[in-house]
Amino acid sequence: MVHTPPVNWISLLQQRVKTGLPGHLGFEVDEVGAGHIVLRLTLQPYHLAPNGYLHAGTVVTMADTTCGFGCLSNLPEGATNFTTIELKTSFLRTALQGTIRSEGTLVHGGRRTQVWDATVYDDARRALALYRCTQMLIYD
Repeated sequence: MVHTPPVNWISLLQQRVKTGLPGHLGFEVDEVGAGHIVLRLTLQPYHLAPNGYLHAGTVVTMADTTCGFGCLSNLPEGATNFTTIELKTSFLRTALQGTIRSEGTLVHGGRRTQVWDATVYDDARRALALYRCTQMLIYD
């Protein structure tokens, strides 16, 4: 059973997204809820690959951060952390400018694992990528 995230999760994740690779890339947390989370990113030239298209690493990192923050904010009672044990991304199209959003949804909330899906959208709400990961839950 997944607990409802406390009100302070959004401010905690807004601080956390400023550090490490998410901070370097410029992700922002828009929404956090029970089994749902949304991140956004305003594209900059450094998010693009040398071929001029949106870098796959930018998209995967955004989707992975979305699902990781979703998992963290929806841990079952007694779990203290998680680690990704599998991920897959299907790319559908690209974006070169504007803002992209990653919307994550909890698909399975077990005692040992969680499965999360994320869809990354462009400004026109067209899906750029479909992402799924499995998170192993950690208990101290």
